[in-house]
Amino acid sequence: MPRCKICKVKFDARFFNQKTCFEAKCVLEYSNKIKIESWKKEKKVLKEKLKTKSDYVKDLQKEVNKFIRNRDKDKPCISCSKPLIKKFDAGHYRSAGGNPELRFEELNIQGQCVYCNQHLHGNLINYRIGLIKRIGVDKVEWLEKKHEPKHYTIPELKELIKEYKLKNK
Repeated sequence: MPRCKICKVKFDARFFNQKTCFEAKCVLEYSNKIKIESWKKEKKVLKEKLKTKSDYVKDLQKEVNKFIRNRDKDKPCISCSKPLIKKFDAGHYRSAGGNPELRFEELNIQGQCVYCNQHLHGNLINYRIGLIKRIGVDKVEWLEKKHEPKHYTIPELKELIKEYKLKNK
């Protein structure tokens, strides 16, 4: 005998795959529950359709930052060399606002303590010194030169989000 999904009482099912007993309050509550669940699914689809390119850029930035935090969790802060504790930032050497073409470049993003990144505005002199030690002077000079602008399309951003989600697993 199945149990009612609402009141948990055993009942004789009259129909295949019946979920509730025949009490009016159980049937009503279960139908409301189903409506709410279907609305949540529909709302998720609608939200996805309404996303703009900047929404996808934000989503990708979250995934890239998560990847950098996982990659650098056992390394010291790039600027001050203090151990990175639970909460630390994925700090950009060349700012994402001033250099959008390097926004998602992994060499440009390193684990950085919150103090250096937020309170010392990146602590860039020490960041550069630490970056040279970590990736070499030739790659730092490559980061510092002028780059061609990158204009991502929404499908490219979606693909990059998928890639970074896989990397984060």
